[in-house]
Amino acid sequence: MTPLLMATRNAHKVQEVSQILGSEFRCLSLGDFPGAPAAVEDAATFAGNATKKVLSLAEWLAKNPEPVFKAVAPGAPFYIVADDSGLEVDALDGAPGVHSARFAAEDASGAANAPDSANNVKLLRLLEDRPAPQRTARFRCVLALLRLDILPKPPRLLPFSASQIVLFDGVCEGSISKAASGCGGFGYDPLFVLAGHAESFAELGQETKNELSHRARAVKKLRQFLQKEFL
Repeated sequence: MTPLLMATRNAHKVQEVSQILGSEFRCLSLGDFPGAPAAVEDAATFAGNATKKVLSLAEWLAKNPEPVFKAVAPGAPFYIVADDSGLEVDALDGAPGVHSARFAAEDASGAANAPDSANNVKLLRLLEDRPAPQRTARFRCVLALLRLDILPKPPRLLPFSASQIVLFDGVCEGSISKAASGCGGFGYDPLFVLAGHAESFAELGQETKNELSHRARAVKKLRQFLQKEFL
């Protein structure tokens, strides 16, 4: 299996990506690499944040390569993947956008992420008086991929640069419901209704979501790219 290190400690994301990629790939997370830093996500775009996360982790691995050597066979490529994703609501001029995970926390310190429930409550409050035609929104995901090549004897990582990063995007259009429904998924899933469906993302079930979600669409592009790498 081809190993991919996902620059996240979010178990939901790792599980979702792993299911979409399939058994050809082995998804690792920052939990498998103790000491790996979390990048500061202060870019203005999803692509900027995803790129920062990949480069930050790659630079750390260049100084601490032993975990990579243990994770892959000598001479095999090792991939780092980072995603940044969020909800864009038209009536809020694209907010929460890159601040989706810390939307409610901005009312306090503006630093740490907020609980999903708090983010959902804030979103519903801001859209409280908006009729259905003004509740359009979309989920957007950008994945950044960087390949690290390892020379086997002695094992060492080859130099890399930002120009080697490949980006993949996925978008799904929908709207924000008047109230949360469903107990599946995470984040804004209980509020987001995909265009052409009556159920929220939290009600669709993981299998259906893995076919239709923004992250699924980006990951499928990633999978196609990686499969071509080994043809």
